[in-house]
Amino acid sequence: MFNVDYIRPQDLGEALDFVKERGPDTTILAGGTDVMIDMRAGTLQSKYLLDISRLSDLREIKIKDGELTIGAAVTISELCSSELVGRYAPALQKAADRFAGRQVRNIATIGGNVAHCSPCGDTIPPLLIHDAKVMVVAKPQGRRVVTIEEIAGGPYHCTLRPDEIITHFVLKPKPGDVEFSNFQKIGRRKELAIARMSMAAMARRESDKSISFIRFALGACTPTPHRFREIENMLLGKVPDENLLWQAGRLLAECMLEVTGRRPSAVYKEPAIQGLFVRLMLPLIQ
Repeated sequence: MFNVDYIRPQDLGEALDFVKERGPDTTILAGGTDVMIDMRAGTLQSKYLLDISRLSDLREIKIKDGELTIGAAVTISELCSSELVGRYAPALQKAADRFAGRQVRNIATIGGNVAHCSPCGDTIPPLLIHDAKVMVVAKPQGRRVVTIEEIAGGPYHCTLRPDEIITHFVLKPKPGDVEFSNFQKIGRRKELAIARMSMAAMARRESDKSISFIRFALGACTPTPHRFREIENMLLGKVPDENLLWQAGRLLAECMLEVTGRRPSAVYKEPAIQGLFVRLMLPLIQ
């Protein structure tokens, strides 16, 4: 038996008032697909569950001031079907399409996926390559901006204060002259699988085939997903071929091991990360 009160605020102001008074005893729901799992495991022992997933203020996808704005309560299914996301953040849409199963996609939200701070959160590598900013709000402090990389202090550890709520994400849209954007992941199954490894990238090639713009991020392999600028710097200005991609894949494996140390799983992860990187980037040279 779980002794917890379920609260559904009518608007954002009511939600902020609640966490201002009871934030340390409250878990915010924005989908809640992991709630029962965490409660049964004993890792979620809050007195209150505050469900913000139906607040209209948090459910918009729009272009504002030249940037793509996505509300924290936008579901993964809505990312899949959004014309704006497909046009301006196609790697994010690909990640959404590979996210769990249809039932989970219909409930899970981008805000919940980010705030849960799982190393294998599918939406985070695509958000990283778009230099996404997280807009959070609290009373009476007001709004502040946090980067995606600052949200997670470690696996499943969100750095936001108990009285703060994520309202939306602001992404730099894919530049119009960037044709390549991709997301790939490896799981134990093709469908309904948690990522064991995930990657997102976008790049532009000039008329001489050299790379003049590239963003790359890795997920699930390190305690917190982040961009690997060593890979970006290696490929920038070069004309890529399959041999160069394999070289970059080997460098990526080395960079990963510098973060994680050499664990027993490295026997699998080293060749897997190289192969997945080549699979991710191969369409760029075909």
